[in-house]
Amino acid sequence: MKIPRNSVYLLLILLSISGTLLAQYAPPAGQPGTTAIFKDSSIFLGWANTCIIDRGYIDISDTTVLYNGSNKTSYGSYLYGSGPADELVVSLGDRGSALLGFDPPIVNRDGHDFAVFENSFGDTFLELGFVEVSSDGQRFVTFPAVSFTPESPQVPTFDTIDATKIHNFAGKYRHGFGTPFDLEDIRDSAGIDLNHIILIRITDAIGCIQDSFATTDSRGHKVNDPWPTPFDTGGFDLDAIGVIHNQTEGVNDLINPATILIYPNPVTDNVTIRSRVTAEIHFTISNPAGKIVFESAFTGMKTLNLASLQAGVFLAHFTMQDGSSVTKKIIKY
Repeated sequence: MKIPRNSVYLLLILLSISGTLLAQYAPPAGQPGTTAIFKDSSIFLGWANTCIIDRGYIDISDTTVLYNGSNKTSYGSYLYGSGPADELVVSLGDRGSALLGFDPPIVNRDGHDFAVFENSFGDTFLELGFVEVSSDGQRFVTFPAVSFTPESPQVPTFDTIDATKIHNFAGKYRHGFGTPFDLEDIRDSAGIDLNHIILIRITDAIGCIQDSFATTDSRGHKVNDPWPTPFDTGGFDLDAIGVIHNQTEGVNDLINPATILIYPNPVTDNVTIRSRVTAEIHFTISNPAGKIVFESAFTGMKTLNLASLQAGVFLAHFTMQDGSSVTKKIIKY
């Protein structure tokens, strides 16, 4: 029996539509099959050391729109992007971006290699962001993100989207839970060393479906999420990026540089030092001339006020109880 050509075309179209409608990715945090990772999970070896913010508009379709006197977002400090997830966030605005640095570099291992935290107050009010990585600061590779949210109508400002239709976008999960990424997804990309990722860039996906301002996923679909968000808190709200695999793996934990977290770094006033070991740690901070300007001991976590120090690069030397030690830089603005 010969099937009419028009019927074949119709069947292919129906199969394509049904595939889109049935697209099912990982569900929200707490549900069976989710990939969400809680912020206090022991899986995290470290966090971003630095963060640079390029603010976006509160309404990219009309840049004359102001909120508190500005047409760009203003909520949060760039300092909030570095260090552990703590629900202190910086808002990026429409197409705004955050560039985060990592030392030691992130590496590609089995499973997920890092996770991005946003501050959604629920499982369905999701503001999405594209994720790019670089091993040299010149060449960036974007993760192949997918959005099967219908391209119309526009998802209104305070409306919702379905996490099971979202893949490889930052912001898929609610506050306190990171969206994980696996470097294996971009292993065939040229010009990048997946075992030396030093920078990650998060860019707000806007969510607008107007042709002039829409962004598209890796399959050419328009990204549709709550928009417009004409407030100082508009767009993607970055909390943190947690590192799951980095170049310190396999090193004795007592001398592993990831044992000590320093954030924010660079710092202007207050800096927090956090230890991943339970024993007391002695440390000194030396100025560029080699003079010790601070000396103390702590267990777990300690916050220092460095406002009185001149700008420059300081060396923090940490000594463990077994005599092992590690030295890290603190950059003071």
